[in-house]
Amino acid sequence: MAVIEYENLGKLNKPFFEEYLQACNTVLNSGWYILGNAVTAFEQEYAGYCNTRYAVGVANGLDALILALKSFNFEPGMEVIVPSNTYIATILAIVHNRLIPVLVEPDINTYNIDPARIEEKITAKTRAILVVHLYGKICEMDTIGLIADKHSLKVIEDCAQAHGARFKNKKAGNWGHYGAHSFYPTKNLGAIGDAGAVTCNDEALKKKIVSLRNYGSAVKYHNEIAGYNSRLDELQAAFLSVKLKKLDAINEHKRKLAAIFLTHLKNDFIKPAVHPDYYDVYHIFTIRHPQRDQLKTYILTPDVKTEIHYPIAPNNQQAMIGILDHQPTPIAEEIHQTTLSLPISYCHTEEDVFNVTELMNKF
Repeated sequence: MAVIEYENLGKLNKPFFEEYLQACNTVLNSGWYILGNAVTAFEQEYAGYCNTRYAVGVANGLDALILALKSFNFEPGMEVIVPSNTYIATILAIVHNRLIPVLVEPDINTYNIDPARIEEKITAKTRAILVVHLYGKICEMDTIGLIADKHSLKVIEDCAQAHGARFKNKKAGNWGHYGAHSFYPTKNLGAIGDAGAVTCNDEALKKKIVSLRNYGSAVKYHNEIAGYNSRLDELQAAFLSVKLKKLDAINEHKRKLAAIFLTHLKNDFIKPAVHPDYYDVYHIFTIRHPQRDQLKTYILTPDVKTEIHYPIAPNNQQAMIGILDHQPTPIAEEIHQTTLSLPISYCHTEEDVFNVTELMNKF
């Protein structure tokens, strides 16, 4: 069997190279390289895709989260509800705003924040709920929205892994006050470098992000607030406009590959939950197994490469000592100790996935 890589970004992007080169030439010849026509066009296109009124391009997904939280001007020391099962970037956005992350454990079936556990963590200091649509599955946003309304909390969606995902036919980034999006190259909608965006439906909130991303300035040389330099550049915006046209096809391809895993993998493996209310886009296809490390080694021998998302829970990271280490997260840690991400890229074929499935079923 030929080597099956977990991901190959060159191969993934090859179908877009010709259009990328055309887009690059257009930007180069325009002579305008920061906040020009390419950014404006992509912002309009992506807002339309997400069914939101606005999208604001920023430098990366972490900045999207940081600026979204910053826009609310929460007092330092206030609390933000966040899932314990997430990549550390979500937590860093809270910490960098001098706010306190309060961890809520996930639903062991969906791996997303468990709505039934949120209210017990709400205090007089709670100001927002920052949800994460992990692996390409949206959180249970209708219930979370009711909780937020009941307690007058802001809702921010971390949509970094969920471009085009839907819950009850409503897309990621269109549920909360803000949606924060990453276009890191491995994402379903990946750039050729770092890039991000913030979506929203409120004009006042949109104006805050526009100002914050550009030194706190809405009018050149007039700085109303202390902002940042976090702008989506013209080249990445042009590349993203090319790939956005194919995003639905990318998602459908990944869903087709996921269906093979879901149907043909033995039930020895704990597979992702599937429900008709959810349109999952499988940025990551993760299974769980109590002998995860042995399984990873077993299928690596004949050159099937996998990843672990994520090997260390945020509260166990050295950077979080004194911040999160006093918050036990046994459910998140069980997931982190047993999860294995399988090849499911736009560049993989159905034959690749059948080969991986056959090998795994022999474990």
